[in-house]
Amino acid sequence: MAGSTDFAFPEALYTLFYSLWGELERVMNKSELIKALAEENGISADEATLVVNTFFDSIRQALLAEQRVEIRGLGSFKIKQYQGYSGRNPKTGEVVAVAPKKLPFFRAGKELKEFINS
Repeated sequence: MAGSTDFAFPEALYTLFYSLWGELERVMNKSELIKALAEENGISADEATLVVNTFFDSIRQALLAEQRVEIRGLGSFKIKQYQGYSGRNPKTGEVVAVAPKKLPFFRAGKELKEFINS
């Protein structure tokens, strides 16, 4: 990897994310995250949107630069590179070439794992 970017995770987002982990049965989408951030911190939806978009864009840009992103208390993001290989089409059995690819990978941090298992 080219380097590592260690973002300071704002305390308000940290508290919000941990308060939302309790609802694991349902899926939270981006707009619900923005709404919860705004309500929990008494800020406007536009301000919450800016915070969430800036947060996600910062992670995307670091990953594009092949940097590892560590967010203490949450986890880390990195890009994994996979080599190309020969595979098979399951319907026809035909051999197909699978191109090399890069995929984002997230690893949960110690604090998040402990929180989920407590």
